Amino acid sequence: MKLIMFSKMFADRDAAALVELAADLGLDGYDLAVRPGHPVNPDNVSTELPRLVKTLRDAGYDIPMISRETDLLMPDHPTAEPTIAAMAEAGVPLLKLGYFRYNPAEDDYLARVAEVRKAFEGWQALAMKYKVKVCYHTHSGNCMGANGAAMAHLLEGFDPRHVGAYLDPGHLQRVGESFPMAVGMVRPYLSVIGLKDTLVVRAEQEDHGVAKWSWEPAGQGLVDWTGVFATLKEAAFDGPLTVHCEFRVPEDEFMSTVKTEIAFFRRYVNRQNHVKGQSDAQLPDRADERA
Repeated sequence: MKLIMFSKMFADRDAAALVELAADLGLDGYDLAVRPGHPVNPDNVSTELPRLVKTLRDAGYDIPMISRETDLLMPDHPTAEPTIAAMAEAGVPLLKLGYFRYNPAEDDYLARVAEVRKAFEGWQALAMKYKVKVCYHTHSGNCMGANGAAMAHLLEGFDPRHVGAYLDPGHLQRVGESFPMAVGMVRPYLSVIGLKDTLVVRAEQEDHGVAKWSWEPAGQGLVDWTGVFATLKEAAFDGPLTVHCEFRVPEDEFMSTVKTEIAFFRRYVNRQNHVKGQSDAQLPDRADERA
């Protein structure tokens, strides 16, 4: 498994700065945000994605996936095929799509499922053409595919070589689905895991309580990370783990919290990847591996 970080928070960093940051944090690479305002964006993806990926790989880091804007939904969007073609040229295998919304007061759920699956048919055709994979993320809130059960409705029958599931234990915690259940329901499609922690407190509303969720540094929320990694081991998952760092902390504490976050997950990844019989105390930090 590769421990990577979503670059959404680092839009001002070019390829050289991303190399420096990866070395400092002990990352294996990035889930690269290919979005407006980033060094690689939809307007320059054809030239800049292969260039940035080469720079990172020459330095020993990888870009196993990219994430486009959250409203990139349709395969006939004018930037869809250029993005996938650039991925193929750069050797980036995975693309995260945006989110199809669901209005429970107005939408017919099964009709909406059919609409999403129609879009996935087009994405699958593009992915097959360029030998890459498009992935859809379990996102809480009014999103289609918000958990493993709903995701299974969307993915059934597609080719898992070209259409994949991106599970997120933090979002699954919010919607109340156990991580092992989610993995079991989408196992053939499981391609990416998002890493972020979440916490709930009781807030007051009129004469009763409601859940108020927040994103927290890893280990300070409710996600059972020991259970998550045990489930991934049992499923023989070997895809990328992307750290999001969406917690709210004072600005002057952000980078130190990012370092703590990466170190937290690095310990789990090292345990998962270590040779049988080797103690955790013998496991190198990523920085030691680079030496």
